[in-house]
Amino acid sequence: QLPSWLFNLSCDISYIDLSQNEIHSQLPKTLPNLRSVKSLILSHNYLKGSIPNWLGQLEQLQELVLSDNFFSGPIPASLGNLSSLIELILDLNELNGNLPDTLGQLFNSETLRVGGNSLTGIVSERNLLSFPKLQRLYIGSPDLIFNFDPGWVPSFQLLRIGLGYVRDQLPAWLFTQTSLKYLSILHSTASFEPLDKFWNFATQLEYIDLTNNTIHGDMSNVLLSSKFVWLASNNLSGGMPGISPQVTVLNLGNNSLFGSISPLLCDNMTDKSNLVHLSLGHNHLSGEITSCWNNWKSLVLIGLQSNNLTGKIPHSMGSLSNLRFLYLGSNKFFGEVPFSLKNCKNLRILDLGHNNLSGVIPSWLGQSVKGLLLRSNQFSGNIPTELCQINSIMVMDFASNRLSGSIPNCLQNITAMISSYASTRRVVFTVNLTGIPVHIYCNIWMLIKGNELAYVDLMNVIDLSSNNLSGSVPLEMYMLTGLQSLNLSHNQLMGTILEEIDNLKQLEAIDLSRNNLSGEIPESMSALHYLAVLNLSFNNFVGKIPTGTQLGSTNLSYIGNPDLCGAPLTKICPQDDESHDTKPREEEDDDEKSEVYSWFYMGLGIGFAVGFWGVLGTT
Repeated sequence: QLPSWLFNLSCDISYIDLSQNEIHSQLPKTLPNLRSVKSLILSHNYLKGSIPNWLGQLEQLQELVLSDNFFSGPIPASLGNLSSLIELILDLNELNGNLPDTLGQLFNSETLRVGGNSLTGIVSERNLLSFPKLQRLYIGSPDLIFNFDPGWVPSFQLLRIGLGYVRDQLPAWLFTQTSLKYLSILHSTASFEPLDKFWNFATQLEYIDLTNNTIHGDMSNVLLSSKFVWLASNNLSGGMPGISPQVTVLNLGNNSLFGSISPLLCDNMTDKSNLVHLSLGHNHLSGEITSCWNNWKSLVLIGLQSNNLTGKIPHSMGSLSNLRFLYLGSNKFFGEVPFSLKNCKNLRILDLGHNNLSGVIPSWLGQSVKGLLLRSNQFSGNIPTELCQINSIMVMDFASNRLSGSIPNCLQNITAMISSYASTRRVVFTVNLTGIPVHIYCNIWMLIKGNELAYVDLMNVIDLSSNNLSGSVPLEMYMLTGLQSLNLSHNQLMGTILEEIDNLKQLEAIDLSRNNLSGEIPESMSALHYLAVLNLSFNNFVGKIPTGTQLGSTNLSYIGNPDLCGAPLTKICPQDDESHDTKPREEEDDDEKSEVYSWFYMGLGIGFAVGFWGVLGTT
């Protein structure tokens, strides 16, 4: 809650910053004693309700920051009375209605940010005529229409602009902004034609983000020179563009680029040492990976996933001592993982899944690894025990390979899988652009609860399914108290599920199907309150299925175990049948039978309702 004393101050206060405090509240509806305040910063909270009109009476207010909350309703017209206001930041809320005409009275404003809301109506030059000092403008909503006179030339010169949901054409006045350094245009269907004019204009920019638009055109003759270039999720085609030495971040992912990446990395390589982020994933690139990596030692992230690249992973990648994220999944690479990657001691995410790689799982990985994704390759041999010494590993996905032997009995040494503390889950690195920190969040694709999705926050996951593993599930596996998803299906595991499984309190999904497990399902599984996905099918389990809503999925979770009984299976357990038969016949009237069967089918119904969406495949 907002502290009550804040609005009953007996002294003058000029600066209030309560941002990022998880405040759940509303602003008071009457004017508090804040007439001397010059800066009011309440961003990144959970504030809701309407923005009160009394804010327009704070005559000395120069900075009003309410962004990233849940404010709703219209932007108050009274804010136009704030003649001293320099920064008005209202973006990332749920505000609606038109942009008030009164905002045109904010002659001293240098920053106007109202994007990421649900504003409606038309924005034209009339809304921006009276902002001679404007330097930063962020505006755009799905139902907001831009309608500027093509001949209008604004009185301001912007340093930064962010536009969203632009239709038809880009505003012509945009090209008059010769001081512009930061350009962001998102979620737009506007034409960027003629492209050569746009790319020439872009040479003045330090930061350009054109994510999720409909830009099309051949990139092979384009020279990119901005420090930050983010052109992901468009319709760009052709071969690789050229890049100048100052480019630090380059993201061309999710386009239709084709051909080799060699022209980008191997042509004119002199002085290109500033690139830290290279993302070309989800295109149509082909051929072998270049061996020119020695010239790009500043790289922190390489994303080449989901292309048609082939050949062996080059040894020269081992020269990238700063590399933290390597995404090569979903290509056609073959051969072994090069030993030279041992030199990449800062590697955090290694995604080699969905290729044709072979040999053994590398045992020489560094201590920084958080995610190791080797799914759907041809790796063979044992799971190396050296992996148990990587304390930071959170995702271990070795599914669909040819691994054999037993599951290592040292897993309890992986401390990251013992803790459920979430602060270390987000994988992010920061790029400094002329004193401005830009945070880049790195996701990985994980198959959890039957769905393969991109996750920004890492989960504690072990997936060893579809291999040739044997032996029992080691006791040490039950010590991973932070584990959230466990898939050991389609192996040759034997033994029982231990009572200690109730240690895995964070478990949300477990699939042990199609093994040779036996014994009774322990009652302690009922303590797994977060469990949403359960599959124990096609084993040799016996006895009664424990009660518990999270265990009452559907019969698909238990089929293929002929000696199992109890709900949700239709097979009645002998002890239940016995207790029913020992009742005196005269007590078995229709009402009592009805009550018994009603209870049984109610439990069955609950099982279906809870578990229908969460049953893993049984094939």
